[in-house]
Amino acid sequence: MIDGLWIGTTESKPYPALRRVEQACHLIKRHDALNYSRITRNLDRIWVHLLPNARAHYDRSLNACALDERYVLNETMTLEGIASTIVHEATHARLEGWGIFYEEKSRYRIEAACLRRELNFLTKLPDSGLMQEEIVRTLEWCESDQTYLSDASFRIREDQGQIDTLRYLDAPGWLVQFAMWLIRRRRSRVSEP
Repeated sequence: MIDGLWIGTTESKPYPALRRVEQACHLIKRHDALNYSRITRNLDRIWVHLLPNARAHYDRSLNACALDERYVLNETMTLEGIASTIVHEATHARLEGWGIFYEEKSRYRIEAACLRRELNFLTKLPDSGLMQEEIVRTLEWCESDQTYLSDASFRIREDQGQIDTLRYLDAPGWLVQFAMWLIRRRRSRVSEP
């Protein structure tokens, strides 16, 4: 627990992802008291585990910022990047608290609001210019390609993510092939009139 916020993981000791998330939370607290208070007020927990379809998302059922352990443990991922992601997902929680739900028709506006909150946070960190530029580019890209946020695109990414997660877990080849068959079968049923 950090300031009433439960932080947990499904990983084994010595919990490297858990430590990185704790450090990211301390970074937010040190540099941006407003965003930190919004995180502790709007989220009940931060949970690190395998996410087949995203590097992070807001889990309404748990009121949690869920982070993919591969994302958190990636050696190129900085604490600033993890902190920025937590700010983003806490913004989703805040918006849902106001009754603004993540429906297809409003996803771009919601993502834009979350990205702007990230950008605001990053301006308070030293040497974050490259990350700020990346957020600005993402905002521009989201505006120009709103199909990425469609339900159909989400399903495709989730299907591929499930296969990638099985491979990450070193699942036997037959199990990966079976999962791919199930996905193809489900897609063909959905596309049938």
